[in-house]
Amino acid sequence: MSLNINKNTKLLATAGLCAACWSGVATAQLATNLMVDPYALSLGNAVTAAPPGVASIHYNPAGLTKLKGRQLAVTLMGVHANIQSDFYAPEGYNVFGIDGVENDPIFDGDTVARSRTNTIALYVPGFGLQRLPKGPPALAPSVGFSLNPPGSKFTFANLTYGPEILGYYRKKDDPARYLGKALSLQRFTYLSPSFGYEINDEWSVGFGVSMSSQSLALDTYTRAPNLMIGVLEVLQDAFNCETGEEPLAPFLGLCGGNVGPWDDIGGMSIQVQETLSPKYHLGVLWEPTDWFAWGASYQSESDMKLKGTYELAYTDDWSGFWRSFNGSIVGAVTAGIFSLPSGTPREAGQLSIDLTHPQHFQTGVSVKLNHQFTVNVDVGWTDYSSWDSFLLKFDRNLEFLGAARLLSPNATANTMRLPLEYQDVWNLGVGVEHHLSSRLDLRFGVEMRNSPIPHNRRDILAPLNDTVLYSVGMGYKWDRDTTVDFNLSYMRSWQYIPAGSSLNLNDDGIQNIVYNPYAGVNVETNLKLIMAGMTFRTAF
Repeated sequence: MSLNINKNTKLLATAGLCAACWSGVATAQLATNLMVDPYALSLGNAVTAAPPGVASIHYNPAGLTKLKGRQLAVTLMGVHANIQSDFYAPEGYNVFGIDGVENDPIFDGDTVARSRTNTIALYVPGFGLQRLPKGPPALAPSVGFSLNPPGSKFTFANLTYGPEILGYYRKKDDPARYLGKALSLQRFTYLSPSFGYEINDEWSVGFGVSMSSQSLALDTYTRAPNLMIGVLEVLQDAFNCETGEEPLAPFLGLCGGNVGPWDDIGGMSIQVQETLSPKYHLGVLWEPTDWFAWGASYQSESDMKLKGTYELAYTDDWSGFWRSFNGSIVGAVTAGIFSLPSGTPREAGQLSIDLTHPQHFQTGVSVKLNHQFTVNVDVGWTDYSSWDSFLLKFDRNLEFLGAARLLSPNATANTMRLPLEYQDVWNLGVGVEHHLSSRLDLRFGVEMRNSPIPHNRRDILAPLNDTVLYSVGMGYKWDRDTTVDFNLSYMRSWQYIPAGSSLNLNDDGIQNIVYNPYAGVNVETNLKLIMAGMTFRTAF
């Protein structure tokens, strides 16, 4: 029995590290197109056929031909996030007969535990993961310009912006601390040289290259409510380990530290980034009449190798248990055969992750019903099935991968391949614009955003289910050369994850070697996002 326990506990650090990584990248779909442009958001991001000024670089670079002369655009976006996770102990919640309601610290004698956070975390190159003070919403600026030489059919432009920005942190005693005490996922485009070319009065095309940095930073606590760990705690109780003595020494040592299904194993930190992640954008715009337009755009995929550091800091009890076990006769023999943990208090080093930022296609129409109303409809496809798996590479052979390669074909002494099983998604956006006067436009938009995460991979680190984005906004033409756009947007994502249904969260199977810190618990998540923004565009 102890041999099986050892092989399973050996995998906990590996599985925790990997599960945290794939949950982090899943938030990319959640953050996509939420902090780019107020005009686009106010129309449910249905703007492929009616591109939004300099931000056409992102949505459809063919739309740059609409900009004449020299244009400067400055955008300020604000976001307020409320992330909730509720944990419910089902009737009979236990691990190997050990009562979970009384012994699981997140419940502490109750049957419900609640997690709440509305904080903001960012990754700053050179400084790492930064937790912003509580208070006002996070603000994300962007700036762009365009140049159309007199008489030229070419319009050149550049935009500096953040297409994906998401991050939060939780309190140290938050019930959700075992799957994301702090997280930041960012993609920041610092250079995006692009151009639009007007073929004739009806057709325009566009092309651009975006150069971005991609980062993922994570801090989390770890634990292992696995049946095998429950067996180990029962054995420690049977041997009366609280006395500090080893009743079976020197043959077998099990009392070097208190370990159990709900005891902390330690803390984990990951910080990786790719400083140059290029993509190219293509766009086409057809306007055969003054009341109808069709547009299409394509963003290429980008293969990345995120590099950085990892650290695993173990508790004294966890390290002490392995030192005691390895000091016994049984431990010395099995540790040498199966590369079991040595009881080191800390492991750290360099880490790289092979990851593909998926390709995206979007197309739509814009129809002017009359002089007062225009309707836009877009559909978009994202190739998240390219996330079939990704590869973690370590700078040296690690002891916590020793037994992993015995039980998993995806592990070697210094690599771990993670199956993701993500799915392609289609999103639908609809926007309505009311031309109230020659200067003022009112806007309303809805976007249905599907989740790429299959049901058996859902978690609380990326609390993302199918969502709906609602937006309102307005555009005001200040003078002949200046316009101002505003938006106010709201998005909610809710999901219920029954106990045992997710391999990344609450699977209660005996061989759940993938990290499941809430095994056997029913989980409900509720994410609410409020976004407001303003763009000021003028000739210069």
